[in-house]
Amino acid sequence: MTIQTISVLGGGAWGTALAQTCARAGRAVTLWEQEPDNAASLANKRESRFLPGVRLEDGIKVTRALAEASRADAILLVVPAQAVRAVTQALAQTIRAGTPLIACAKGIEAGTHKFMTEVIAECAPRALPGILSGPSFAADVARGLPTAVTIAVSDDAIARDLAHASATATFRPYHSSDVRGVELGGATKNVLAIAAGIVAGRALGASALAALTTRGFAELMRFGKAFGARPETMMGLSGLGDLILTCSTPQSRNFSFGVALGKGEMPGEAAHGKLAEGVFTAPVLLEMAREKNVEMPISAAVAAVLAEKMNVDEAIESLLTRPLKSET
Repeated sequence: MTIQTISVLGGGAWGTALAQTCARAGRAVTLWEQEPDNAASLANKRESRFLPGVRLEDGIKVTRALAEASRADAILLVVPAQAVRAVTQALAQTIRAGTPLIACAKGIEAGTHKFMTEVIAECAPRALPGILSGPSFAADVARGLPTAVTIAVSDDAIARDLAHASATATFRPYHSSDVRGVELGGATKNVLAIAAGIVAGRALGASALAALTTRGFAELMRFGKAFGARPETMMGLSGLGDLILTCSTPQSRNFSFGVALGKGEMPGEAAHGKLAEGVFTAPVLLEMAREKNVEMPISAAVAAVLAEKMNVDEAIESLLTRPLKSET
């Protein structure tokens, strides 16, 4: 498949960063932004309000017309997970049959328990769903710092073509056909990153953070196995790689949210106006785990804290007092 034109839907930090990367890779890029003020900033100042200090590449075209953006060879859907359905439904009216529509949000839809590619398949049946995920921060990618991610499509040849179309000297996409594994890792790690942030905010030490991250990865592996993900995908960039990144730095919104919880802030105030996808994913993840009889004690503790059924100290105690058992 020849991919010369790429549209990026969403002019936030991550959408802007991916638009920059695709333009640097030599593609003709259209960046769609619905919000009027940010669209004006992108078009006139050549800068996203959500990624200040990063100037858009000159060749990137900014539009508020979704129909115009739908005419690309491939489309990156870079909106929050809970907004994917609405944007995809609007896009479905004009998208061409067979166009790769790649979700770049890490989450599970509340209410339906659907993964992002399932939402795309339902709302835009003419499109070819895919997922882009991995250990990446928008500011790093936008500034051209070395980053590796995974692009997954059921047709591995198209995933490979997408990887080649977006690759630069510093942005290295690997390709995969394990769509479920790639999107599952990205969604699960957000919840575990909140737990890691709580550990850091409570100043429980590096040993506790290492233990939490490791046992969190065990939960991710169990959950992935139950939903058909390949073990090698869980141990790759979109699983272990993304988990390590988001459980170790305040650049992660989910980690920062957890830090605020650990320092005593309530769930309703800890976000500080920033989107933490793990907040929406946690209860959904727990419901899905129960349906498959998958034990996820760390994720359950996070969900309980977010629902204010436990405070942070009670959640920590619930984990530390679990029965001792074999490490499996």
